[in-house]
Amino acid sequence: MEIRPSILLHSCCGPCSTSVIEKLVEAYKISVFFYNPNITDPEEYKKRKANQKLFLENYRSLNDIVFIEGDYDPKTFLNQVKGYADEPEGGLRCSICFKHRLEATADFAKKNNFAFFGTTLSVSPHKDADLINSIGLILSAKYDIRYLTSDFKKQDGYQRSIQMAKEYHLYRQRYCGCQFSIPNKGIGGLRHD
Repeated sequence: MEIRPSILLHSCCGPCSTSVIEKLVEAYKISVFFYNPNITDPEEYKKRKANQKLFLENYRSLNDIVFIEGDYDPKTFLNQVKGYADEPEGGLRCSICFKHRLEATADFAKKNNFAFFGTTLSVSPHKDADLINSIGLILSAKYDIRYLTSDFKKQDGYQRSIQMAKEYHLYRQRYCGCQFSIPNKGIGGLRHD
């Protein structure tokens, strides 16, 4: 029997994790790392965490996937992006946010002897996979742990995530989670990340 390498998979939400987990579950022993201090509204955070857990509880490989919650402290995110409130979506503020969440993932993965770390972020058509992967590879070298380079939106990954979110009755948010991207606030727009 082939042994699958372990991966700590950072997840931004249940819907984005769906098609990513479906692609990876046969090749990797997955632990989902829900680390999202960028979600500045506590109720929104609770809703997204509940939906992440709901998906994992109902997915066919329930006994094989572990849920791990990182610390939730929006102040850490706000301190990281201080001075970048007026950046456009996809600008420096987002790069800082990606780095912060991926670094926490790499650090946790290294300390807990995972073979790989990765993220679901690249499944969104609103996220720059090249940027995410470049950050992941820099952190891979820094923490001496392998990073799973990916662009999960390709090969209809994003469309599959929408389909699976419907199948599993998951809440699909319309913004990334930070206060700067809240719909109808003048920054960001109505979309699913």
